[in-house]
Amino acid sequence: MSRSLPDRPLRVAILGATGAVGHELLALLSERHFPVAELILLASPRSAGQTLAWNGQTLTVQPVTAAAFEGVDLVLASAGGSVSKQWASVAVAAGALVIDNSSAFRLDPAVPLVVPEVNPEAAYAHSGVIANPNCTTILLTLALAPLAARRPIERVVVSTYQSASGAGARAMEELRQLSLTVLEGGDPVSEVLPHSLAFNLFLHNSPLQANGYCEEELKMLNETRKIMGLPDLRLSATCVRVPVLRAHSEAINIQFREPFPVEEARALLAVAPGVELIENFETNRFPMPTDVTGRDPVAVGRIRQDLSDPHALELWLCGDQIRKGAALNAIQIAELLCTPAATTVTEAVAPGGVA
Repeated sequence: MSRSLPDRPLRVAILGATGAVGHELLALLSERHFPVAELILLASPRSAGQTLAWNGQTLTVQPVTAAAFEGVDLVLASAGGSVSKQWASVAVAAGALVIDNSSAFRLDPAVPLVVPEVNPEAAYAHSGVIANPNCTTILLTLALAPLAARRPIERVVVSTYQSASGAGARAMEELRQLSLTVLEGGDPVSEVLPHSLAFNLFLHNSPLQANGYCEEELKMLNETRKIMGLPDLRLSATCVRVPVLRAHSEAINIQFREPFPVEEARALLAVAPGVELIENFETNRFPMPTDVTGRDPVAVGRIRQDLSDPHALELWLCGDQIRKGAALNAIQIAELLCTPAATTVTEAVAPGGVA
């Protein structure tokens, strides 16, 4: 398997093209002028036959089959873990590079787990499959990495406030409809999520494990360790689903090996790739989901000293779950593979590559 993608316009397939992330991939391929010679849209037989507009073309969604991957250079997969496990090896055998947005391969030691602003070098070690991290992990590592490069991190405690978009397009539509139901005096009954999100929130509904943590929380632990190369990092997460359409938020407490001056941390985050600083202590104005919805940067703010620990800082962030938390990160990985491995990290994630 070549370390890089071919230096020519590519035949690109989107697996899971009709979902929320699939739609975002379509938009980003166009916005970022990714070198596409031909775009192939793949989905389950249930969704096959639908048409989607892209770059002035009307493309028909095809059912995923082995033959569909013949001659394909790049597969952007966002159709769920079971689908990825079924088709990734088929696509690789056909000669394609697969960038997978599911959890199927993230913790496989042989598969790179990549956030381009954090560990771009890992992308070049692929054997045909590169994993896209969980949305909350991507946002978290963007804030942690520039700080960890200056002073070693001892422990992280994070609470997430996750939007409906994390559960897909149907969950977003359900939130819209059930909010109207509540405003009209009705009783909201959820069919997509286990509980109504309309004017409500609940702890993340991914499967609970024997240790009392849910699967989503353990993803943050294990994936952050892998991406940052910190196998012994102590991290505890509490994940909450909140009534926001798209864009996740996180409250993060970071304990360092030594004191970390707030102004130094702020200066590092202000220039970190993929990060935007939004904070005004005089007006109590800090990042909100509306600041980042439909935008590339992860907004960070309210950076402050933890009053209970001289070695710890607190901060808050918001990032678009569908964009940087999924589709954008996948395309950025592909852009890295269109770039010679010797390219510096700064060049690889500069504007025009990563906002």
